[in-house]
Amino acid sequence: MAGQNEDRDHITGTATTGHEWDGIKELNTPLPRWWLNIFYATIIWAFGYWVVYPSWPLISSHLPGVTGYSSRAEVAVELDALKAKRTAAAADLGKVELAAIKADPKLLSLALAQGKAAFGDNCAPCHGLGGAGSKGYPNLNDDDWLWGGTLQDIHTTLQHGIRSTNDDKTRISAMPAFGKDGILKKEEVRLVANYVRTLSGLSTETGFDKAKGEKLFAENCAACHGDKGAGNKELGAPNLTDAIWLYGSSIDEIVETVTNSRAGLMPAWGARLDPITVKSLAIYVHSLGGGK
Repeated sequence: MAGQNEDRDHITGTATTGHEWDGIKELNTPLPRWWLNIFYATIIWAFGYWVVYPSWPLISSHLPGVTGYSSRAEVAVELDALKAKRTAAAADLGKVELAAIKADPKLLSLALAQGKAAFGDNCAPCHGLGGAGSKGYPNLNDDDWLWGGTLQDIHTTLQHGIRSTNDDKTRISAMPAFGKDGILKKEEVRLVANYVRTLSGLSTETGFDKAKGEKLFAENCAACHGDKGAGNKELGAPNLTDAIWLYGSSIDEIVETVTNSRAGLMPAWGARLDPITVKSLAIYVHSLGGGK
């Protein structure tokens, strides 16, 4: 008989599988009955699930199940209900001015909640979730605003964008590419870059002639940035006297800016988002800490 030829472990008395590694034999221990029962039950449950709910994919569809349940349809219904609820609650935001929203705790709370959600979906990829920005993308937490940091200024910027191609009222500033266009020679560009660094108390290169740099700045840059480099929000010209640099403050970075100019873009959100959402975004951005 087969049982008589079985190799059994002399300690446990359990039959082995016949496998052996370095004198260690594998026991043929049977699975617990309770575990097997649960395993068989899950198989039966799976077949039942395939019948009741959508399951196996077909060529162009899937097995719909006898209930016809769809998690996607359920989510769509919930989103529609949420949208209707928000629309009703936010209706007042569209009826009042920005300042009135800021002054009303209830409306302000609603605008901040909607603005935060819209910011995460639309603005965070460039400005970061906290609005701290990065090189080439403004920090919305500080008090340095190219186009003004009042509620209305921020709303206008959001509504019409920066150098947007689909909004006639978009914000536009056009700094010449002084080096690329031959307005300044290479050595003159470097003189201007060094002088610009002095405006915010930064060091300059050895041998820098400040008088020449100042003269070049006055002739080419002061018209937009001002005689002292304090900037002009009506033109979107940056303040060069603070320690905030959108594209970097090193000599080489400033030389690059003066040589080739900079032309950052921001969408005209008024063409993509509804008016209430744009209002909420303006309130939220203003609340980040840098709004005036």
